[in-house]
Amino acid sequence: MDRLSVEASPGLLPEFLAQRALIGPGRDAIIAGRTRWSFSDLYAASVETAEWLASLGVGPGDRVAALLPNGPGYAAIVHAMARLDATLAPLNTRLTAFELDALLEEVDARVLVYGGACDAIARALGTTTPVVETLRLADDGGDPALPQATNVPLVDLSAVHTIVHTSGTTGRSKGAMLTYGNHFWSAVGSVLNLGLRDDDRWLAVLPFFHVGGLSILMRSVIYGIPVVVHESFDPAAANRAIDEEQVTIVSVVSIMLQRMLDERGLRPYPETFRCALLGGGPAPRGLLEECRRRGVPVVQTYGLTETASQVVTLAPQDAVRELGSAGKPLFPAQVRIEADGGDAAVDQVGEIVVRGPMVTPGYFHRPEATAQALSDGWLHTGDLGYLDADGYLYVVDRRDDLIIRGGENVYPAEVESAILTHPAVAEAGVVGVADARWGQSPLAFVVLRPAMEAGAEEVISFCSERLARYKVPVAVRFVDALPRTAAGKLRRGALRDTTDG
Repeated sequence: MDRLSVEASPGLLPEFLAQRALIGPGRDAIIAGRTRWSFSDLYAASVETAEWLASLGVGPGDRVAALLPNGPGYAAIVHAMARLDATLAPLNTRLTAFELDALLEEVDARVLVYGGACDAIARALGTTTPVVETLRLADDGGDPALPQATNVPLVDLSAVHTIVHTSGTTGRSKGAMLTYGNHFWSAVGSVLNLGLRDDDRWLAVLPFFHVGGLSILMRSVIYGIPVVVHESFDPAAANRAIDEEQVTIVSVVSIMLQRMLDERGLRPYPETFRCALLGGGPAPRGLLEECRRRGVPVVQTYGLTETASQVVTLAPQDAVRELGSAGKPLFPAQVRIEADGGDAAVDQVGEIVVRGPMVTPGYFHRPEATAQALSDGWLHTGDLGYLDADGYLYVVDRRDDLIIRGGENVYPAEVESAILTHPAVAEAGVVGVADARWGQSPLAFVVLRPAMEAGAEEVISFCSERLARYKVPVAVRFVDALPRTAAGKLRRGALRDTTDG
């Protein structure tokens, strides 16, 4: 198979982990419970993993699918790809066997590696792809052999390291090809914005098959800082990691942060905790204001699978002054807003379009989708937002989720944000339903907080005091839970499927 790469190579760099193990072998790389790996341990584990995969027939140009929970072994597989000239295809552990079979066929994987609680689903697959259980690595990562300065391998920044499938919140997911250069420049852009401290530790609670989690593994090696790995998200465990493991940065989505605040109560966070990166879509205004009142250091960010995570992030010094904004583009990314066939005016809502070296070269085996999304290097995100007079980006909603009621635009995220300020509401989701008179009208799905009550009329009346009349939900459905992706994003498409419209 031909090795995946874009046509024009932007250059070569020493392979990230080999270089890090050379210059900082004893520094902590992975902290996962009682397991602690240095960068030399992680390097040794990646070498052992690469040798094992090679014995299974994996070679240059092959795809390796991974169906694994978060853990040190996942990091070893991620960094083994460079030694094999192979491409990693992380798979969502929450998918059904039917869905996974389709993805394995799409990426034409040489082998599927599984582990942990994924044993049953892996064995239920009907794929012809060989399915093998992950290599058992020692808790210390193996023999800490070190690369020599004269034999650190080089990676072509244009070579594709990963095929990450989009979350599919609005339809069929696509495999975004992410190059070494995409990962590198995403990491560089982030650190130029947030800065880097010698004591930084990044908490990974997002799944590694999601770009938000995967990017942490790449950043940690490029920066030389440890990742505190949790197999899954638990708000109490996340708060303990901040207190006891001296975590300085965590990446979360809104529902995760809200659960952390609820679990923590009035206890303040330690001074060592300097940033909660908040992504996954527009943040509810009430959540941001609660963080400001409580002194929680939250910084909004906007990113996509197609940009290897962050592409726009609020600078820490702007966190309070520009509350609600996703910030300005990370160096060296560019952001535009397109509306009415051209560039939008200041404060005019349109489609967010981005360009930069962190942007995917395209979707794997999807030339039509690639041509539709990319034009002259600009990625059409499908998200709606606007730029203010100072160049700050405000993300409004997904274009596919927009509700048009009687000619007026209704953004579900804005309505959800209003509903979430009700003291009895824990979660809210809003979708458009057919309306014979107005074309569409908003319908709200609400999850109440434990032991609290509220009726539909109460929620509607509450919204009427805070929103224009055309934005107020025409009905409210109370549910036990809202459908979400593994990364915590609301799946409005799944909500629409439950309606008659």
